Amino acid sequence: MGVLVGKKAPSFSAPAVVNGGEIVNDFSLDQFIGKNYVVLFFYPKDFTFVCPSELHAFQAVLDQFEAKGTKVVACSTDTEESHWGWLQMDKNAGGIKGVKYPIVADTNKTISDAYDVLLGEYDYTAEGELVATNTMIAYRGLFLIDKAGVVRHQLVNDLPLGRNVDEALRMVDALNFFEENGEVCPANWSEGKDGMTASFDGVADYLAKH
Repeated sequence: MGVLVGKKAPSFSAPAVVNGGEIVNDFSLDQFIGKNYVVLFFYPKDFTFVCPSELHAFQAVLDQFEAKGTKVVACSTDTEESHWGWLQMDKNAGGIKGVKYPIVADTNKTISDAYDVLLGEYDYTAEGELVATNTMIAYRGLFLIDKAGVVRHQLVNDLPLGRNVDEALRMVDALNFFEENGEVCPANWSEGKDGMTASFDGVADYLAKH
């Protein structure tokens, strides 16, 4: 897996379903630059088992992300029509009805490839076309992107391992704390706890108090 932390998040324009049912053809994260943090997360497939639990979990705390100036965006290699159909299904039937944040359709797999979360054997032709020898889907990748469009945190889970949405919120808090206070966040830091200055004296002082 490639490390994107500290680098510009790969730009893309792709179809997406927004507001639980509206299909747009040219969704891009560029609209958030200078305005919002972005939590972009990839999931393997629509109409599966672990995936809806994650999508509903993000929706359940969407207001908390919004309150922290953060946009949540999901992405998988399914089509926008597949996303739309899944969004019409009730939760008790395995659907994701009620999810309101954008779900991007990475049908040609290039977004997953750019973020280096694409599972499967594949290559590019001389013409630049991506070709595969088996089914390609995305790992459970998550990227926290700052207002300048730079990746500040990334996490990649294997397919069976669902993510902790509270940890995504914690990382948003940590980034915001650092940007507002200039202090770094020690192990197990959470909102409301002390930070420390990035110096030997700052570390010694923090450890003496804790």
